[in-house]
Amino acid sequence: MSYARSGRRVLVASLDQAHSLGDALGFRFPHDPGTVTGIATVLPGLDVIEVDSLALLEDRFRDVVRVLSPGTGHDHGIDLAALDPAELTGLPGVQELLMLVEITQFANEDDWDVIVIDCPPSADMLRIITAPDTLLGYLERVWPPHARAMSTVGTDLRRAVLAATVERIVKAVTEVRDLLADHRRTGARLITVAERVTLAESERVRSAATLLGLRLDAVVVNKVLPPTTPLDPAAPLDSAHPAVHWYLNRRAEQLAAIAELERAMPGIPVLIAQHTGPEPIGLTSLAALSYAVDSDRNTGDPAFMLSDSPTEVDASSGEPMVRWESGSGLHAIYTLRMPLPVVDAATLRLGRVEDDLIVGADGVRRRVRLAPVLRRCTVDGAELDGGQLVVRFRPDPDLWPEGSGDE
Repeated sequence: MSYARSGRRVLVASLDQAHSLGDALGFRFPHDPGTVTGIATVLPGLDVIEVDSLALLEDRFRDVVRVLSPGTGHDHGIDLAALDPAELTGLPGVQELLMLVEITQFANEDDWDVIVIDCPPSADMLRIITAPDTLLGYLERVWPPHARAMSTVGTDLRRAVLAATVERIVKAVTEVRDLLADHRRTGARLITVAERVTLAESERVRSAATLLGLRLDAVVVNKVLPPTTPLDPAAPLDSAHPAVHWYLNRRAEQLAAIAELERAMPGIPVLIAQHTGPEPIGLTSLAALSYAVDSDRNTGDPAFMLSDSPTEVDASSGEPMVRWESGSGLHAIYTLRMPLPVVDAATLRLGRVEDDLIVGADGVRRRVRLAPVLRRCTVDGAELDGGQLVVRFRPDPDLWPEGSGDE
């Protein structure tokens, strides 16, 4: 609502398969079986869509079957047409990837200035974000790029078509991964409530977002009780109704939780969405709520947290930085540093698979491609230093080039 009010063309897209966006807007989306739900306009400059992953899967799968089917029988005992698209929903990441590819296509169009994604709860959201890297990693190991390239020029037509199809998938998923990692174009806002139980979860989500290279713009604390008239200090304590004491105590607990959240996430704006009483359903109620959040951050620019400064973007990009630390030749020490505000250090896990470093923390794992110099090194140790993961590497004598400065 804030973006649209500032004159920007906005698309709100829901990835939550519970399909509650229409309920919140007081708008009913048409859901025709077997069709991909289109984009609907609810206000001038404000479009909405609920992305139906199963309908997308059915639509895209028909295209793949049509391309790969020779029209007569099937080769090597493989018949894609015998599969039902609904069966493929059990494959990890399939639905998530299709939805992300659809959103990326929207982002590459010039129809909107801002695309707001309504995501499912945090655990599902993090799984969606990791889907592109997971698929690309699997494909690179199972069917490497050079093998696919050889298949496209071979004599097996079906294999060549399959390789070309996989290349199209790789291209689309790579665009998704790059869009998520682009801090100039993509950011996330965490919606939470002012309760101590949710503080640790919010911190873990921040840790996971940093590890995955996703920029966290702000934390919005929802349903915060508004201030009220304080009790008369001259009146007896038991003169006020018990509900008044409950309200004041509950608000004090919420303010304490918000203060703790701000201390735990320095540098990340914490925005307050006060409890409105009635549930904000419909465009009018949501518009009023957007005004309340705008007033909390004391700015009229909905994009106030987006920066065009390369320095600020690069500093918070989450991408690892490699530096020479000391020594030379086989006695050199190199460091890899990456932001990682781990909540529970006991969850930190490191591993090495060929040219990749596997980093896991707070329930999320990321595969980091090592710089060329580190691929010829072994891990010498690791530590957490002020919200950063520092991994030290030492040259591997069996892989280090001869005559490279060793004494």
